[in-house]
Amino acid sequence: MAPDILAEITGMLVEIVGDEYLLAEEVTMKTTFNEDLALESVEFVALAELLHHRYGADVDLMGFLAEKDMDAILAMSVGELVTHIGRITRSSLARARVSAGDSPASAG
Repeated sequence: MAPDILAEITGMLVEIVGDEYLLAEEVTMKTTFNEDLALESVEFVALAELLHHRYGADVDLMGFLAEKDMDAILAMSVGELVTHIGRITRSSLARARVSAGDSPASAG
């Protein structure tokens, strides 16, 4: 799952900053948003929007960042975001399976 999420985030980053500044093969789990990508706050907002459209409201980038202090935000890697999204999407899938099992159609 992580390689798929990494590829999707890389695509989003290319969309945000442009491929002339970011070559897809340069983004790894260790790539940092601040030091390596020099992402600005407006670009984080754009990334948050794209993540929301792709993964839904459960993946709240701004909420995820709000849990970190400034040093942690500045040092954050793409891998941390990939891990966070993986955790959220696995949790969402588990809830969906439980809900499907509790539905009236399955009780029949």
